Order: sequence, then structure tokens, then C-alpha cells
Amino acid sequence: MNDATPASVPAHPLLALIELGRRARAAESAAELGFLAVNDTRDLVAYRQAALWMADGGVRALSGVVAVEGNVPYTQWLDRLCRALATHQGTEVGPVDVEALPADIHHEWQDWLPTAATWVPLTGANGAEGGLLLAGDAPVPPPHYPLLSEWREIWLHAWHARAQRPSWSPLGWAGALRRGWQGGSAGTRRRRGLIAGGVVLAALACPVRLTVLAPGELVPANPVTVRAPLDGVIAEFGVRPNQMVEAGQMLFAFDQAPLDSRLEVAREALATARAEYRQAAQMVLNDPRSRAQIATLLGKIAEKEAQAAFLAEQSQRSRVVATRPGMAVFDDPTEWIGRPVQTGERILQLAAPDDVEIEAWVPIGDAIPLAEKAPLQLYLAASPLASLSATVRTMSLRATARPDGSYAYRVRATLNAPAGQRIGLKGTAKLSGERVPLVYWILRRPLAAIRQFLAL
Repeated sequence: MNDATPASVPAHPLLALIELGRRARAAESAAELGFLAVNDTRDLVAYRQAALWMADGGVRALSGVVAVEGNVPYTQWLDRLCRALATHQGTEVGPVDVEALPADIHHEWQDWLPTAATWVPLTGANGAEGGLLLAGDAPVPPPHYPLLSEWREIWLHAWHARAQRPSWSPLGWAGALRRGWQGGSAGTRRRRGLIAGGVVLAALACPVRLTVLAPGELVPANPVTVRAPLDGVIAEFGVRPNQMVEAGQMLFAFDQAPLDSRLEVAREALATARAEYRQAAQMVLNDPRSRAQIATLLGKIAEKEAQAAFLAEQSQRSRVVATRPGMAVFDDPTEWIGRPVQTGERILQLAAPDDVEIEAWVPIGDAIPLAEKAPLQLYLAASPLASLSATVRTMSLRATARPDGSYAYRVRATLNAPAGQRIGLKGTAKLSGERVPLVYWILRRPLAAIRQFLAL
């Protein structure tokens, strides 16, 4: 609540009106016009408090206040008061009948405003736009109403020229709809309500396609996975990420030193076993009882030969080569060099650049029923204005744990046309299911959350 000492009415109010008109035309913003309305109208009439209220924005300005706080009780009560006055007060300047106000507003009047008030409706070509409330210890004399009416027209002209929103603004359309809805008799408003309710019910029953969004990525459709052929430490890479390779080209190689050491030990053991066999064969000529050792030594030689052959093969397999041409898909090679790997661990993939499909991960809460060859659209983050069309090929039966700890169903979709995009690009995939009523499309997730809560 903001009180101010009322100023006396000047001896020449017409001169004051002319001065106010000049200042209104010179105003450069809506805030300046609002300040002029609530503070400088004292040059025409006497009052203690003033408030400028607009239908599409609430309380815009208060006398003696630089900025209006919309959340304080005084401002909220003023907004309710001005809305009631704009509905019942009419389009002419006149006193406010406090007793005729709604009970909740009437009971709080003495807490916020003086005993008397005058309402100056701001009515433009489009109907009621707002109002100027002038409150004081005594009502404005009726002979001053023409001055306030003329000042209202001057101020509205400046407001339309400087501060009014364009006709296509959302708030302007909302205000026009609200004024049109509130107009007419009670029967007319009741019929409007029934028609609006019917339109809403018809819209909620309108069938729409059930869709969900999921993270998606372009992945190789038929890649060749290159895995570690043995346990060891990777020593070097012969290719770079996303490099095109030819069949037979070296991809990566393991550290050869441990393999060579083990192979040399196996060969020495094989040579020792053969020497023992030759020595035993010579002893058989002089001592027939040594013949029983021959079979044992022959088995030992076979064992050592198998070990040496296996290690020789392992040494040859330590250099991994490409079995087919394609693009090498893997991460930074520096993360692999010097890292011990186990047999069967995936190192990289070989993929054809034009053999691409879409992989999407549908969260558990969005796992809608998908028909065979359901449509899918992928909106890549690199090109958000265009989408890639595809048809769903497979959807996993079980949810799989993802690196972020969540569980999701893997979806694979075949592109309907060449993508023209590189492997690895990510985006958002939109999966389309069956048609359902619009109300189900809106309430599906809330209903699922309520069902889970009640099940607990």
C-alpha cells in the first residue's frame, strides 16, 4: 500500500491536461506511460493512491512505486478488484460502489485503500483493455469526469502508439478470447460451454499414432567383428580410426617378446626330448630292459612337438590382418596400446561405409507395442532439420543394461534410402506404434506412474 500527499487541483486544469498530453506523446516506453498515469494524473484531480491495471497483464503500475511486485498480497488483491470493476463498472468514468463488490474484496478494502475511489475504464477499439483506479479520502467530483475522460483518450492514443502488443501476440489473442467468452447472457455462455465441452471430447477421442522418443545412432548393418585371437598385450596398430583398409592389411599386432620366449623354451624342450629318445634307443641294443622307456619318450616328444607347433601358430596369429575390405571402426588406438586383452575380446569392426542401419535404445517405460516393419524416424543432432526414414527390423525381447546404468530395449531398423551420413552419428529416434485416442496418448505416462505407485 502506497500513500502520497494529495495535490490540490490546479487553477487551470485545461492547461494541465495539455501538458499531460504533451508528456504522454513524448513517452518512449510502456513503463513511462504507466508512471505518468498513476503519478501525474494528480495534476487534474486529487487522490492518495493510484493503480494502472491492464486486462492482458494485470497490475502494470502503482503510485509511488518504481517496480510492481506481482506476488505480494496487495498486488494480487488489486488484480482481483480491477477485474471485478472491469466486468461490472461500465465504460464511463464514475465512483466505485464498495458495497456492491464481491464479499472477499469488500472485506479487505479498508486494509488496502482509502474510503473512496474512482474508476477510469480504459476502453479502446477492441473493447475493455484495462482501467485506472484513483483512491482517496473523498471521491472525485463529477465535474472533473470530463477531464479524466479526455485524459483517458489521450493516454490510450499514446499507449496504442508506443506500448500496445501487435494483434497477433499470444496475450492479445488470449484477452480477446476471454472477453468474447465472458460476453452475452447466462444462457449463451452455457451453450458456449456445452459446445466447447463437446469439441474437447471429440478432440480427445480423435485417433493419433502412438509415438515414443529414444536415443538413436547410425551403426554398421553387417560388420565383421575383429576379436583378440590370444591373450596378450597389444603393441601397435597398423590403421587409424575410420580408415579404409584392404583385405590382408595388418590391423594390429601383439607384443612378440613373450610369445618368442615361450616358443624358444618349447623348442629347447623338444630338442631335449629327442636327445633323450636317441640315448634310450642306443641303450636298447645293450640292455633290452630299456625298451620300455621308448614308448614313454616317444609320447613326450609328441607332446613337446604339439606345444611348439601351438606356440608357433600363436606367434603367427599375433599379427591380425583384415579378412575383407572396409572401414576400421574403433576408438583411439592409444587406449589399446600396452593394454592386456583376453582371447575373444572385441578390438574393432570392419564395416562397409554404405551398409548402415539405425540402432535405438527404447527405455523400459516407453516400450510400446510395435508392429512388424513399424516406421522409425531418426533426427540426427548434426542435421536437425532433416530426418532419416527406416523400418524396424528387430526389437530385443529383454532389456539390456546400458553404460549409464539404465535398462533399455535394443531396436534395429533398416534405412529406406541411402543415408549419406557417416557411421557413429547420434540423434533422437521417433518410433511410431498403433493409433490410439488422443486422451490415451496424453495420459499414458501419468497413468503408468499412478499404476506403479498404487502397486507399491
